[in-house]
Amino acid sequence: MSEQILAVPGPLCRDLKQRRDAVVARGVANGAPIFAAHASGCEVVDVDGNRFIDFAGGIGTLNVGHAHPEVVQAVKQQADRFLHTCFNIVMYPEYIELCERLVDIVPGAWPKKAMLQSTGSEAVENAIKIARKATGRPAVVAFEHAFHGRTLMALSLTAKGPAYKAGFGPFAPEVYRVPFPTTYRSPFASEAECVEAAFAAFKHTLDTEVTPGQVAAVIIEPVQGEGGFNVVPKVFFARLRDYCTQHGIVLIADEIQSGFCRTGKWFATEHYGIEADIYTLAKSMGGGMPIAAVVGRADLIDAPIVGGLGGTYGGNPLACAAALATINIMQREDYATRGARIGDQVRQRFLQWQSRFDIVGDVRGLGAMVAMDIVSDRDSKAADGATTAKIVDAAYRRGLLLVKAGYSGNIIRFLGPLSSGADDIDRGLDILGDAIAEVVGHPEHLTA
Repeated sequence: MSEQILAVPGPLCRDLKQRRDAVVARGVANGAPIFAAHASGCEVVDVDGNRFIDFAGGIGTLNVGHAHPEVVQAVKQQADRFLHTCFNIVMYPEYIELCERLVDIVPGAWPKKAMLQSTGSEAVENAIKIARKATGRPAVVAFEHAFHGRTLMALSLTAKGPAYKAGFGPFAPEVYRVPFPTTYRSPFASEAECVEAAFAAFKHTLDTEVTPGQVAAVIIEPVQGEGGFNVVPKVFFARLRDYCTQHGIVLIADEIQSGFCRTGKWFATEHYGIEADIYTLAKSMGGGMPIAAVVGRADLIDAPIVGGLGGTYGGNPLACAAALATINIMQREDYATRGARIGDQVRQRFLQWQSRFDIVGDVRGLGAMVAMDIVSDRDSKAADGATTAKIVDAAYRRGLLLVKAGYSGNIIRFLGPLSSGADDIDRGLDILGDAIAEVVGHPEHLTA
């Protein structure tokens, strides 16, 4: 049996929620109605003293866990020296050192360069700018179910209209949308047929709507994050890489959520033997601090003229210090192996629930980027966002924090810290299993 059901939210959280509603913009979404007092590793303690296991990880930003002591110490030491200069005005060594480390660990046999930003959206914006400048072409191709951010170009590339785009147009021009080769709800009998159909649709769009010679870049998530942890089939990725090379199109891998050991490799493209021309990185790179990067072929990154790239807070010294400490931790403690091990542990439990509960329609992902697809009917595979919301709430009341995904909000995804021990993961999984059993009305499936 998992933890006792909590009396949440407590009085302090309820008071803060009232204050939040009075002054914070309505459009800013929140998950569980709690307010953190402190956090460490995979645990969050709210202002009322309630303890929660965190399987959301700041939406994948905390692979090394909450407040890792080495990251905290690195930030404190940097804060004692200086907080900010703007790298465009006064340079500092930490920016250079972080770019050197990124150029070293990001896949690619060619010479590489990097630039730093503060958010994943900024990384995407700059990657598109670089690709357009380097190729002299205007068009960008993105995929169904993609999420690349919320700023103008990034939001134009994102494919979740009702939640993120309604009423915010017009969007950036010259963005073309093609099918993502999702296999679970595909009308085709095999992955091979699904891949063939998706790639044919990709080529048809480029041939009939824009022509390959006008396409600057194709941007793709190896594992879609907000879109529902859909994994690119290997054959499709290989054909996409060949097509982009043939037509001089820049292939951009958005590894903002899948990077930094989440999938059991440093970067998800390593599972495919694929090297993208440009990588966009963020989230767990900073150990909880806001930092992002564009890393790629030096000839592409150097295409913009001096002054064509920049930003006031890009590569902030505190965030650079945190990122350097985070990379050191991940390399020293072999976080790629941790990601693979935790992924196996979580996937095994998800598959057990799939065999027990009809609402678990699919289990998918790479490494510790793994999810369950909740359905109302296995035959129709109809997405069931309402039941998913009930499961997330039941888990929260038992002391587990989760984050949903997918167009219909029916994907329960695991993004817990990779610093977590096996016992911590099991405790969280026990809670989730009990939450599922509670919602579907099968108490016999409560954990022993």
